[in-house]
Amino acid sequence: MTNHENSPAPATERSAVVTGASSGIGQATVRALRQEGWRVYAIARRAERLQSLAADTGAIALAGDVSEQHSVDELTSRILAAGGVDTVINVAGGARGVDYLAQAKDADWDFMLQVNVMGTMRLTRALLPHLRTVQGTVLNLTSTAALASYEGGSGYNAAKAAQRALTQALRLEEVEHGVRVIEVLPGLVATEEFSLRRLGSEQAAEQVYAGVAEPLSAADVAEVIRYAVSLPHHVNLDEIVIRPQAQAANHKLVRRQEPGQ
Repeated sequence: MTNHENSPAPATERSAVVTGASSGIGQATVRALRQEGWRVYAIARRAERLQSLAADTGAIALAGDVSEQHSVDELTSRILAAGGVDTVINVAGGARGVDYLAQAKDADWDFMLQVNVMGTMRLTRALLPHLRTVQGTVLNLTSTAALASYEGGSGYNAAKAAQRALTQALRLEEVEHGVRVIEVLPGLVATEEFSLRRLGSEQAAEQVYAGVAEPLSAADVAEVIRYAVSLPHHVNLDEIVIRPQAQAANHKLVRRQEPGQ
């Protein structure tokens, strides 16, 4: 007789909330989980994009801003009223600007700290009591920017390092409650909006990936997230660093010169 004691629960019994779901890694994660039959609450600020995603995948669209407490309160109320979830996936985040610290802009730092750190804290804090009752999972998407700083990255480095520290502390605090805490740290990922929002122009954004044969895609990272949260609950992939093969470290990225250059 086959022993199914440590097998993952059937996908139809699994449920997740995914933030940052209107684009990039968040949207790809929603798609990956829905393909496996998960019930997924897709959260982002852009309602029209969420509606399109919901129509395409069957996800449940919840427009809201995790950096605003009143919005988190409303989102949490709706999720719990519908039965709650067993998995929280915090993808919402972003970078703004490449200023050196000497020219740092308060507004840019406020944005990065609010969306990467405070947003993760607020939604996780709100759903933790429920996650304890179901022995659930929290997965936070940080970045290799949390592991190594670089010029022009002080604000983003600081935000992602803080989010990483939050994640590590959460794992220690919740282990006795049966809550699994996972951190995924991507390197260079080519998404349609991340570099554009950070740098402000398509030309500057394109230069980030210039000459890199195969940067990671949002789908690549989403597949790692899907795998990590789908494992049996006793298996905890504490930290997963994922980079394209061309990127051996944050400071070591192979760019192939185009013919004729």
